[in-house]
Amino acid sequence: MAIIRSSTISRITPICIALAILAMAPGTVADERDQARRMHDRLTGVPPTDAMLAAMADAVGAGDAVSAALYAIDGAPGEPATGQFYTTVLKNWVTPWTNEAQDAFAPLNDYSATVIGVVRDEQDFRGILRDDVIYVGQGGGLPAYSADNNDHYEALESAGTNLGDPQVLVRRAQSSVTGLPSEAVAGVLTSRASARAFFVDGTNRAMFRFTVLNHLCMDLEQLKDGTRPTDRIRQDISRSPGGDSRLFLNSCVDCHAGMDPMSQAFAYYGFPYPDEDALPGLELEQRKDRGRIEYTPGTVQGKYLINAGSFPSGYITPNDHWTNYWRLGDNSARIGWRLPADNTGSLDMALNPAYSEGQGAASLGWELANTDAFAQCQVKKAFRSVCVRDPGPGDAQAVSGFVSGFNSSGNMKQVFAQVAAYCAADL
Repeated sequence: MAIIRSSTISRITPICIALAILAMAPGTVADERDQARRMHDRLTGVPPTDAMLAAMADAVGAGDAVSAALYAIDGAPGEPATGQFYTTVLKNWVTPWTNEAQDAFAPLNDYSATVIGVVRDEQDFRGILRDDVIYVGQGGGLPAYSADNNDHYEALESAGTNLGDPQVLVRRAQSSVTGLPSEAVAGVLTSRASARAFFVDGTNRAMFRFTVLNHLCMDLEQLKDGTRPTDRIRQDISRSPGGDSRLFLNSCVDCHAGMDPMSQAFAYYGFPYPDEDALPGLELEQRKDRGRIEYTPGTVQGKYLINAGSFPSGYITPNDHWTNYWRLGDNSARIGWRLPADNTGSLDMALNPAYSEGQGAASLGWELANTDAFAQCQVKKAFRSVCVRDPGPGDAQAVSGFVSGFNSSGNMKQVFAQVAAYCAADL
């Protein structure tokens, strides 16, 4: 059988791929087995057993490549899955979102474990930015979950356990595990790993920036809009940086006019860590690894009020009430807001009732998760993971179908299976 190089395959359409392989292969069985093997390799990182390969090839031959992909993920009749889709592939997929360096090799943590569990259990993936949910390990020998360290998850990973096993990785209410009140919980945004990465020090704008970057696949540079109102930009942003007000008007406003009103949702969160006296001999980063998320309902964190002298007339954050000025302007089309605006008639919306608003992190997370950008981002990341390339112009119709399906169900496992089936001959 002639070998078709992947670099060549990626430049021809899926229909041409199928015709080319059929023409070169001695029979359809070899083609089906080849596609099944490739799907299994990309979805798990390991070769299939003979029984698994046969079951997947039969499904491909019956015109149901999506079921073949699901066999690789969760097992075929009478043939268990390896669990590597969850333990390796999915873990590597989500881990860069959990740290500022975007390191894919960081240890398992409550953020990554929760995403893995939500995908495995086919929960609405949009809930990762809102729901009162966390996944924890279960079994003898594991240290208990701690709000002060990541030992529980590192031990779970070191044990080599199958994260696809619902008896090993179990769903819990985050508020019952971490001690946060239910009104403070916002899915992975309030996980310990996320707080350690994005609520530590700073001004909490990092949490907003990395949420947009990781879950909408856009950085602030792509979301600049200098036409939005400036009334919610905080005091720490100088209106004449370097003595030149044009820098503020032409650069700072572009990001801060939209970001500051939305990052207000995190006004009650922080991540304090022990000082040198409490943990003598430990370096700063080691002490940060022993910190825990802090929630101060009704009391704005001091970081929102720092450097007030930069512009005393700037906005003074009074609470965690956020407003989405990006509902209008360029980012209306860029992001594609899907939820109806909450027309409550508050002062924040007096000038334009099309702005949406809410209280706290969970409502902001739901606002961001229900966007076209969020759905497209998840599909593109799954496509890149499985197909090992970005979708191109020839994939636009297929990607649009995956996005539409995700918007209907929020089922991320199904997206992975559909993408694997689509790229089976292109892998």
